[in-house]
Amino acid sequence: MKTIMDINTGINETDRTEIAAGLSRLLADSYTLYLQTHNFHWNVTGPMFQTLHVMFETHYTELALAVDIIAERIRALGMHAPGTYAEFVRLSSIQEVSGVPKAVEMIRLLVNGHEAVVRTARSILPLVEKAADEASIDLLTQRMQLHEKTGWMLRSLLEE
Repeated sequence: MKTIMDINTGINETDRTEIAAGLSRLLADSYTLYLQTHNFHWNVTGPMFQTLHVMFETHYTELALAVDIIAERIRALGMHAPGTYAEFVRLSSIQEVSGVPKAVEMIRLLVNGHEAVVRTARSILPLVEKAADEASIDLLTQRMQLHEKTGWMLRSLLEE
């Protein structure tokens, strides 16, 4: 893919293309998790309603910011970011949820979603390290830290 002006930042076009493809999967996972979290925020019920409603809002707000950062990194690499539901469904490792699960199942699904995002981010690391793409390494490290912490907090709600 050619841009108006060649990019000369020290990462060759092949590596930039492959990194952007990996980041596109991360973007799709993150957007799918964002949508799922927002859906659960709207539809949660039960004794943990207030806690989960507020927590889910915090999580989807953070994810809304994250998808922008990830998409902008893809653009900085000179590639186009995916931006349609069809692309996200094709690229995401997170499956859509049909219906409205009970609150505890929502928590389990979100734990699985956060862990999926971590796995996707981790799978991209070898390529970005090989290309010495420190900006993408930093982005991936930050995403993994946040999603691992969020997964831990959500898992803690499931303990009895």
